[in-house]
Amino acid sequence: AAERLDNISEEELAGMLYENSDEPYCEELAKAITTEIRKGNRIDTTTKLRNVIEKTLDFLPNNKEKKDIIKKTCQRTFQALRIDVNNEFEVLYEFMEKLPGALKPGGRVAILTFHSGEDKLVKAALKEGYRAGVYSAYSKDVVRPSAEECVRNPRARSTKVRWAVRAEE
Repeated sequence: AAERLDNISEEELAGMLYENSDEPYCEELAKAITTEIRKGNRIDTTTKLRNVIEKTLDFLPNNKEKKDIIKKTCQRTFQALRIDVNNEFEVLYEFMEKLPGALKPGGRVAILTFHSGEDKLVKAALKEGYRAGVYSAYSKDVVRPSAEECVRNPRARSTKVRWAVRAEE
């Protein structure tokens, strides 16, 4: 991630933060991060990145909400970088392209997604497959975990499930 940040433009970073994590402060963060790097201050630890984020969001009023916003912004920024470095959208797109060939006629698939970017891609691919006759049915609505499940497993709260059935030939 540090190597990626070393060479990224402000515009590209802002786009990455927006596309990969819906970061509302993407432009401010991109400017601050690229400025820091241009000054010769390499951002090669999560602590350094968090410090830049905290400085960038210093304009927020000091209260509990500010701490929560900083925490969420850090999570979204780390997520955006992870998605970019691992080429996760490209891998998911390729998977969705190859999926119909892996299913027998009548075969069923359920796909778990963990953030909006993934979910949008899966939703669009399943919808397009349905329109093209590849799938006989697909989930038009997302399946979310129940409140009880989220209490038992807090990490489940961001999970969405979409499904499809391969059309009979």
